[in-house]
This record gives sequence, structure tokens and C-alpha cells, in this order.
Amino acid sequence: MSDRPAWEKEGRDWPNRASSRFVSAAGLRWHVQVMGQGPVVLLLHGTAAATHSWRDLMPALARHFTVVAPDLPGHGFTAPPSPQGLTLAGMAAAIRALLDTLGLRPEVVAAHSAGAAVALRLVLDGAIAPRLVVALNGALSPMGRENADFFTRTARLLAGLPFVPQLFAWGAGNRNVASRLLRDTGSAISAEGVEFYASLLRKPSHLASALGMMASWDLRPLLRDLPGLKARLVLVVGANDRAIPPSEAERVRAVLPAARIITMPGLGHLAHEESPEETARLILDLAEGGRAAA
Repeated sequence: MSDRPAWEKEGRDWPNRASSRFVSAAGLRWHVQVMGQGPVVLLLHGTAAATHSWRDLMPALARHFTVVAPDLPGHGFTAPPSPQGLTLAGMAAAIRALLDTLGLRPEVVAAHSAGAAVALRLVLDGAIAPRLVVALNGALSPMGRENADFFTRTARLLAGLPFVPQLFAWGAGNRNVASRLLRDTGSAISAEGVEFYASLLRKPSHLASALGMMASWDLRPLLRDLPGLKARLVLVVGANDRAIPPSEAERVRAVLPAARIITMPGLGHLAHEESPEETARLILDLAEGGRAAA
């Protein structure tokens, strides 16, 4: 059994498969989905996810936008990078190369969890110049800034043990285990959605990249640079998020007072999967300059 997801097997019933393409950029072979017409919206998923996370949101947004969604390096069907490519700066640079290859310039970025940190790094580094960044339960200070060193050291230790991804895959790839892990984020998603996660979590390469991504990140420079953000930042928070405490959004706004916080009642960390139409309406309203309720 291959340790990486195979397009011919795991990708056989992949959501929005007709919009998928494989592109070479930054020394990687990327899986990316593009659909719709209009201003460009870039979607960036979080750690251990892939483009399946946008399976319902993406078509809803494509009624109004050109939507582009890649699998992040080492995730899903995109090739694993070097260890340097899993750092926040490395991942942002790789996505910049992908967008250059595609010839797309996002006007809006909507990014989930750790993907929000990638999005903000892209903007702060001048790689893209969107007018709006929507962080969907953004992981901008994982485990709390006071625990950042401990969290990074622990993740680095786990990522450095070659048997750990295989061990995690053995457990987390079980559908019941995957379902429980997802429920523990405060979200209830469809059985189909759970199976997409389980199919990826069975693959040690996918898990190794997720662990390596966490081990390589230091978010303190991002928070330090955040006051220089020129794009409008909206922090969308699921009130039931048990993965990223909703209070973290207030900590981010303390660094960037211009940021807005919008709460989605009754939803958890995977709010965009639980309620894709509501999330799409919210993004469209914000993109059009609307005044969604805070």
C-alpha cells in the first residue's frame, strides 16, 4: 500500500473532480481545483485537510467568483516538499509560485485554521495583494502564545520519529476514530465528509506533512508583522470551536485593532463544512463591502 494518496484510488470520487488539475510549480506537482468566473478567490485549507474541505463551499462561491483551491504542500495529492518547504515562509513562497504559474491574482482570500496563517504570510510578504482576507477559525496562535515553544518542540519531536506517521495513520485512518477526532473540534459534518478525512489520515505521507508543518512553524513573527497588514482582515469564529478557542480572535484583534470578528453561532472548527451556504453568503457580503453582523 502506498504511503501517499493516489489520484487513481483515493481521488476516484474526489469532490469537484472535474475542476481538478495537476500543475508543476516551485519544484512540486500540485493538485489544484479551479472553477467559476469573476474576481479571483483563493481558498487555503488547514493542517491535515485538503481540497475536499471546500467540497460544498467552492461551488457556492463559484457562482460569483473564479475560485482556486490547492492542496497544500504534502497534503492530499500535492507532492511533499523539503523540510524547509513546510515552514510558514516556505509554504507561502510555494503558493506564490503556484499562483504565478496559474496566472491568477486573488482579490479575496478565505482560509481555514492554519491556512489563515499562510494567507497572512503571503500578504505580508507582498506575494499577493488581496483587498480582503477572511480567516475561518484561523490558527494564528496555536495553543496560546505562551505555550508556543512547548507546542513546537513537541511537534518537532513527533515529526522526527519515522514510525509516528505510520502509527497515527493506523489509528486515525479508522473511520470511527476519524469521526471522533472531527467531533472533538466542535463540528458535526456529513458521513461523506468524515470518509474523505479518514481516507487521507490512512496515508503516512499526508500525516507526516501535517506534523512537519506544525513542527516547522513559528507564528510569533507573523503576529509581530500583523500591524503592517494592508488588506482588510475579518476573523470568522465558530462559537462552538473546540480546536481554536474563540477568545483567540480577540488576541489577534489586540494586535490588529482594525480586524473585525464575526461569530457563527452553533458551529465549530469546521464551520465552513457544516454550513457552506451561510459561509459563502458571508464571504460574498464581505467581498461586496457589506456589513455582516459582528
